[in-house]
Amino acid sequence: MHNQGIGTWMTRRSMRSFDDLAVSYGDTSMGYRDLAERIRRLADALAGRGVVAGDRIAYLGNNHPSYLETLFATATLGAIFVPLNTRLAAPEIEFALEDSGATTLVLHAALRDLARAGSWSTGVTRRIIVDADAYPAVEAYEEVLASGADTQRDVPVQPDDPALILYTSGTTGHPKGAVLSHANITWNCFNAIVDYGIHAEERVLLISPLFHVAALSMGALPVLLQGGQVILHDRFEPGAVLHTVESERVTMLAGVPTTFQMLQEHPDWDTTDISSLEHLTCGGSTMPERMLEAYEARGLSFSCGYGMTETAPGATAMPPRMSRAKMGSSGIKHFFTDVKVVDENGQEVPAGTVGEIWVSGPNVIREYWNRPDATASAFVDGWFRSGDLGSLDEDGYIRISDRLKDMIISGGENIYCAEVESVIMEIPQISSVGLIGIPDDRWGEVPLAVVALKPGQQLHAEDIVAHLTGRLAKYKIPKTVVFTDELPRTASGKIRKADLRAHYAAGVTPS
Repeated sequence: MHNQGIGTWMTRRSMRSFDDLAVSYGDTSMGYRDLAERIRRLADALAGRGVVAGDRIAYLGNNHPSYLETLFATATLGAIFVPLNTRLAAPEIEFALEDSGATTLVLHAALRDLARAGSWSTGVTRRIIVDADAYPAVEAYEEVLASGADTQRDVPVQPDDPALILYTSGTTGHPKGAVLSHANITWNCFNAIVDYGIHAEERVLLISPLFHVAALSMGALPVLLQGGQVILHDRFEPGAVLHTVESERVTMLAGVPTTFQMLQEHPDWDTTDISSLEHLTCGGSTMPERMLEAYEARGLSFSCGYGMTETAPGATAMPPRMSRAKMGSSGIKHFFTDVKVVDENGQEVPAGTVGEIWVSGPNVIREYWNRPDATASAFVDGWFRSGDLGSLDEDGYIRISDRLKDMIISGGENIYCAEVESVIMEIPQISSVGLIGIPDDRWGEVPLAVVALKPGQQLHAEDIVAHLTGRLAKYKIPKTVVFTDELPRTASGKIRKADLRAHYAAGVTPS
């Protein structure tokens, strides 16, 4: 085949896995042979409607088999897939469509109003709707797919050709489109397969949105590459997750600490059979010790990891057997990836010294879409500058300190928010916390903690300060603690620090 990208994966896999289950969603399951045929038909139908290599096809929808079908059909034609965050507002959708130059938009029926508002003034000329009938200027997805022939189109695609444009979360300013090549995706899958031991009998339950690279590239794609089963949930509901883990004998589950906390606190936790689980992966931040203990009591351990969109996304992974010995760390560099920590001059720093994390490897992007300025500033001699602060220990395990932009400088002292948040999360009444810097006439900035409590719990600011006193240097202890019902989060579960700063920067009354 001339197509050396990911577009032929399912046809190749169907020759090996035949009717083994590939994708399940609700009451519907599909084997590899059927999945491959649907991808071929969709690719042929899109080609018949004028899609050619290099075109951008956007997708606005929650987890659904059509997401994976559209991704692989797009790659089959040498076109570029542009997944859109369903939590964006219409102007943000419009920006991504305009910036990417997408001409085709696949959308879910539940999001038609958002799609209409976000795409009407863009260059999108072709709209295809999932789970709904056609209407003027919009075709029905199943009708489009059925119109295509079951033929394998073999468009020349090189490994370094663009496969996806993934827009960063945009928590500050306009997002940038990270261009992931077919090679980036493939090597990231190799990393996941080697370091997580993903195998052909894998059954991964995806509860995080596929429009984020972690669920797609650390869950769906490596499992499909190996011939396992991908089970899709279109939203996170703890009770439904526990039921599916038991009924489908799920082997692999990924999320952020909040995800696993909500599962552990659900009334069905103690009575659900979760013995099938082999791989638990946690990203976003390190797992609090009390959560490690709760899962260890059920015979489970975690592989926490560190990464970002630009690394497709894996940079490091924690071997599960080291999760206790290296608690607080985000593991070692992935098998085919290199990581180093440098000072402000780009020189590697000694073990234990905090510096900026740089990453290189075949999974790391080469560019941002139409942003040569951002590309130039992000790379030094082939190394991607993450903008994250961290340190490596003598064994090569990395500990993340914070984002450079989130670091608080108070009276000339650096305060790494992740460190303070980790100690605050030791308090059992607390559900989540976000630490930010707020202006201070004397110190320049001082830390403020925004705290959400578990339902029915009570706590005072003085209790938190007392817990931190003696555990952290005085300058690291929040000068103000405020309580809120819920912290603002991105779709991937990360706390939106920019929102907290915007809300509290003017100053608050201490709690």
